[in-house]
Order: sequence, then structure tokens, then C-alpha cells
Amino acid sequence: MSTTTERPRHQKANAPQLDPQERDRLEHAFRIPRARFGLGLLAAFAVLVWSFQGAEFNFAKLAEGAVNMTEFLGRLFPPDFSDFGTIVALLIETLQMAIVGTVLGAVFALLVAFGAASNIAPKWVYYPCRWLMNIIRSVPDLVFALMFVSAVGLGPFAGILAMTLGSVGSIGKVFAEAMESVDRGPLVAMEAVGASKRQIIQYGVLPQAAPLLVSYTLLLFEGNVRGATILGLVGAGGIGLELTTAMRMYDYGHLCAIVICIIVLVTAIDQVSAFVRRRIT
Repeated sequence: MSTTTERPRHQKANAPQLDPQERDRLEHAFRIPRARFGLGLLAAFAVLVWSFQGAEFNFAKLAEGAVNMTEFLGRLFPPDFSDFGTIVALLIETLQMAIVGTVLGAVFALLVAFGAASNIAPKWVYYPCRWLMNIIRSVPDLVFALMFVSAVGLGPFAGILAMTLGSVGSIGKVFAEAMESVDRGPLVAMEAVGASKRQIIQYGVLPQAAPLLVSYTLLLFEGNVRGATILGLVGAGGIGLELTTAMRMYDYGHLCAIVICIIVLVTAIDQVSAFVRRRIT
């Protein structure tokens, strides 16, 4: 009986003692912001006010325009699904464009990401790959679409090329950062036993980064589905051209039907992507 009563006391006596400085830090985890933080917050607020003024953001004007927005939304109803077959065919084309553009874009982005990851590539490869992605990312996809439309003509092929090139800049940087965030322990161990660079990437980097790479690829696919509707505005295939035509012809019922179908497609893709991401992460 005495043994059982003494055991908790013995365990308590041998329990690790928390460092006083660490205890103080944990007990005061939330502190009043320091002067430097306060100045930074004040500077950020000043930049925000400056941006509001420069962009002419006006709540009063928005309130005045609410009546016009209500009238515009009222013209959209009831939706006209008389050309439902055409809408579905163009949505399928948009989906096909997004699938091909995502696959090609992810493959090329992965290749560039190998050169843009600082823990894999040497400096003379790292910086050019980073600059390349920055240049591509700074150019809007519509500019790429116009370029490829002038090269290969109107149609979905130009949109696929624009999405592929745009994906290299947008998702390539994320791929590279996912590879840079892997645990260095396995990589160091493989280097110590004489593993080659290919083996380090194949068995050390990719297995750790694979869940993030797949998740980011699904996010890219969702973005490409929405982006494909915009690329159609310049004749790069998809539902975008039909959407623009309906707006220019003031065919509000047809426009509403197109928007509803796009919402249904994007929502379905978002749900499927979310399910897949939950299973792999």
C-alpha cells in the first residue's frame, strides 16, 4: 500500500522541471505590441488608406450604384435554357481545355521547379529558373492567349497553350517551395551514404512533397477551369466567347443560363477536388 502511494510522489519528484525563462515565455505568450510593431501597423494602415484613395474606392458611390446592380440582376431572370445543348458542349470543351492545360502545365512546372528549389539546384540554375517564373507570372494569361491566337488561330488549342505557359509561372513557384520545405534529415542521410542527385530527388524529396504537389495541382485545375472561361473572351475556345456574345447582344436570359451552368461546373469540380485533397493529406 505504501509502495503505491509513494510511486506518484517519486514520479513527481523526478518529473522534468521547466526552465524558468521558458515558463515565463509561455505564461506571457501574448504581449502588448512593441513600439516597432506599432509603427509597422501604423505604416500598413497608412498604405491601406493611400491605396483606397488612389483606387478611388467610394462606399457612397457603391450605395448609389446598388439600384443599377439590382436592375441588372433583375434582367437576368428568368434564365433561358433554350440553347442548353450548346452551353453543355462549350462547357465540355472548357473542361477539356482545363484538363489538358493542367496536365501539361503541371509537368512543365515540375521540371522548372526542380531548378528553382534551393535545396536541389545549384545557384547558376536556381536564379535563372526563378527569374523565368517571375517573368511568366507577371504577364496576364490574356496576353498569352492573344499571342497564341495570332500564332495558331482561334480555338481551344490557343487557350490550352496559354494555360500551359501561365501554369509554369503560377504553380511552378509553389512546387519549388513545397520541395524546399521537406525535412532535410533524410536528404542528409542519403548524401552521407553517397546517393546521387537523382536518387535524392526520387527517394528523398518527391515522396515528402508528393501530397502538396498533388493538392496544388488540383488547385491549379480549379483555377484553369475558371480561367478557361476568361480566355474565351479573346477567341481562345471554351464558353467565354459565348458568354461575351450574350453580353454584347443583351441576351440576358441566355447569359444567366451560362452563368448558372458555369457555377454548377465549378462547384462540382471544387467538391471533387476537396474530397481528393482530404484523402491524400
